[in-house]
Amino acid sequence: MGLPALPLLLAVGLLHTQASPSARSFQLDYEHNCFLKDGVPFRYISGSIHYARVPRPAWRDRLLKMHMSGLSAVQVYVPWNYHETLPGVYDFSGNRDVEAFLDLTAEMGLLVILRPGPYICAEWEMGGLPAWLLWKPDIILRSSDPDYLAAVDSWLHVLLPKIKPRLYQHGGNIISVQVENEYGSYYACDYGYLRHLLGSFRALLGDEVLLFTTDSTRVKELRCGTLQGLYATIDFGPGSNVTEAFDAQRRVEPKGPLVNSEYYTGWLDYWGEPHASTSTAWVAQGLEDMLQLGASINMQYMFHGGTNFAYWSGADYKGQYKPVTTSYDYDAPLSEAGDPTDKLFSIRTVISKFQPLPVGPMPPATPKYAYGWVALQKYADLLDVLDVLCPSGPIQSQFPLTFEAIKQAHGFVLYRTQLPRDIPDPATLGAPPHSICDRSYVMLQKEYQGTLERDRQITLHVTGRAGDTLDMLLENMGRISFGANISDFKGLLGNISLDYSPLSNWLIYPLAIDTAVQEGWPHAAIPKSSSRGRAGPAFYTGIFETPGIAWDTFVKFPGWSKGQLWINGFNLGRYWTQRGPQQTLFVPGSVLHVGRPNNITVLELEGAPLNPLLLFLDQPLFNRTVGGST
Repeated sequence: MGLPALPLLLAVGLLHTQASPSARSFQLDYEHNCFLKDGVPFRYISGSIHYARVPRPAWRDRLLKMHMSGLSAVQVYVPWNYHETLPGVYDFSGNRDVEAFLDLTAEMGLLVILRPGPYICAEWEMGGLPAWLLWKPDIILRSSDPDYLAAVDSWLHVLLPKIKPRLYQHGGNIISVQVENEYGSYYACDYGYLRHLLGSFRALLGDEVLLFTTDSTRVKELRCGTLQGLYATIDFGPGSNVTEAFDAQRRVEPKGPLVNSEYYTGWLDYWGEPHASTSTAWVAQGLEDMLQLGASINMQYMFHGGTNFAYWSGADYKGQYKPVTTSYDYDAPLSEAGDPTDKLFSIRTVISKFQPLPVGPMPPATPKYAYGWVALQKYADLLDVLDVLCPSGPIQSQFPLTFEAIKQAHGFVLYRTQLPRDIPDPATLGAPPHSICDRSYVMLQKEYQGTLERDRQITLHVTGRAGDTLDMLLENMGRISFGANISDFKGLLGNISLDYSPLSNWLIYPLAIDTAVQEGWPHAAIPKSSSRGRAGPAFYTGIFETPGIAWDTFVKFPGWSKGQLWINGFNLGRYWTQRGPQQTLFVPGSVLHVGRPNNITVLELEGAPLNPLLLFLDQPLFNRTVGGST
């Protein structure tokens, strides 16, 4: 591979890290198979952090810990759908202020490898693509489809001008920018699309910035994911044969630096599967093997994972739909709560063999507090507060409409109709395969009947009278973020039938639950009178006060089934204690109040315990055996 002289070149480069601003450059050196930073041989050791998964008050803490780990750079995704929530409607405020995050990385002395998509995967909802793209049902995503390219171009003309002043050549800290993401794994293999993106990035960022791609080491993926003018890098995890893996890169890039853009330090969790973990020794050895070859490395998936707050978790499709958990801990070197782990210190030891570490101690774990038990009370059944959750009233349709057809991106939609005839004997209420997206909570005359679920249970047996009200609450559990199925429509995608006879005349309620909760509901409202023990979707409320502190905590749901949690209007994500493996939700201290009550709102979807209690702990819990609560 022609590598023996490279580590020596890099060692010499460490002695020449200063350059005048006028000489700032970051380039490829094909002669010596390395990067040149200000004309000096350079390689980066980087880690990934997703600002959208970390509350803004914690950004500095996480970046400081990454810097003190010995990293010279961080790799950053920009999720398009996090910022362009509706066509032409942009949000770069608060937790979404990507410019503030990038400026903070510069303040911390970290370089940035930017991955602005437009597709990012990242186990993020629809891989970062906005759901409103699916308002045009036949759009071909990640292709030369004119409607898709028009939306992409509009977005890039908003985002990339914010990036250009922060490029290394212009005095900033962004050394390279990825175009698309693992495009070789996508079925389209559309070189015209890649050429279009290359032209757009060059037009908006200039000719000097280093643009690159990332793909696996598979021949087909490297063939479809690479393009002349974009430097091809690869990704692989611990346990791989490092020499063989980089040989795959050499097949498409015979010269230039060796780069692993995604070195997997851990792995993600799916609901209903065991909690994932990756051997620390395995990760450390693979890192050392690559560094000995002089390679540049980014540790993703992940260096710090964070949390899929609200509805931002994505899903995979591997024979069946596999939604990702709320926790994005990833068994990463920095835990979900930002705590240094043994894995981090092992990685830090490896890095110290190749370059000096920053002077000073590693910052400690963030303080945690077990606030203890909090009693909740039932506020109302969801069916009794539709006037609050859908103030504009329902949409009428002969047959069901998808979330996208009624322009609802996330959360929940209620579908309502009436039984057309008496059903004295159990009849089959059913849906065609793949048409429940993703879970449906079924009520008849306000009595909970059970749940239908994508790729699992698609029929129930019901009895009733003509004119009885049938309600189906549909939950979007996260759009698929990887592979050929990312056009992942939500809601009822087909006709619901009763003994194979389609039901019609639907009222469809798009529910704006988050809007109501953020405006103070239901804590500012008078509780509804409803059956205390009724199963099915219902809201529960409670309050607690902290003992003069606002420290991070983890909330457990003993005896609860599945639902969503808000504290002080902040959507902390989904819990699913019955399915696991995740048993607690991370609550950042920054969402808590000191000196005044903290308002808790829970939407339980299947059935709360007789005594609805939450337990606040100082550490997370995961199931060892999946499918039941701990």
